[in-house]
Amino acid sequence: MNAEDTRSSDDKEYVAGLEKGLSIIEAFGIVNRPLTLSEAAEITGHSRASARRSLLTLQRLGYVESDGKLFRLAPRVLRLGYAYVTSTPTAKIVQPALEAISERTRESSSVAVLDGTDVVFVARAATRRSLANGLGLGSRLPAYCAATGRILLAALPPASAEEALLRSRRLPLTPNTRTDMPALLGLLEDARRLGYAVSDEELELGVRSIAIPLMDRQGRTIAALSIVASVRRYTLEAMLETLLPQLQSARRMLAAML
Repeated sequence: MNAEDTRSSDDKEYVAGLEKGLSIIEAFGIVNRPLTLSEAAEITGHSRASARRSLLTLQRLGYVESDGKLFRLAPRVLRLGYAYVTSTPTAKIVQPALEAISERTRESSSVAVLDGTDVVFVARAATRRSLANGLGLGSRLPAYCAATGRILLAALPPASAEEALLRSRRLPLTPNTRTDMPALLGLLEDARRLGYAVSDEELELGVRSIAIPLMDRQGRTIAALSIVASVRRYTLEAMLETLLPQLQSARRMLAAML
């Protein structure tokens, strides 16, 4: 995460201190727990002195708390995510459609966007019988094995999609997770051809999901719309027969608003 990785040395418009502070905030999300100074430096690739200055600055600004040994994010950080959700029209536009989908299907539905090699959920409607997977606004999943991720990667130029897959860790999260490049590239080609993607117990055993692209008026894919369901309730064939038309209907309804 060094500044040199993302800018040239003569880029006078780049604020290295801001980059370092944001990378410290992101480090907490990587490990999902409080961090020591040494851990923050190791994760970000910054020196201990640089990581210490960033942490103390964030603490003074109210974004980080510390007991003298461990640092943890403070509730003020939620302002950053809330600012995105409230300032981005897509999340507000799709929420009623998600609630309608979940009301009709009794399954959870979501909208996600691509962030590097992950997908991030920016809108979600859950049901009472929703799978206890802990997903919520701001939750992240690896794009290579998520239905939403495959749809969003498929929308990229093929060379960019392949590069994103190569940069992904591609861990076998379950026995069903597809991790080899030829198979993943084939799944992206299927998503381009069919207009939908599935993830069949690749993220979590017992869970299937299906996703389609959401496009703006210029035909550019801006997000992925998905439904997740238990394998006990839906076979893949049943998802295509019952849930895919629900997603497509919602997309038609949203077409004029995106």
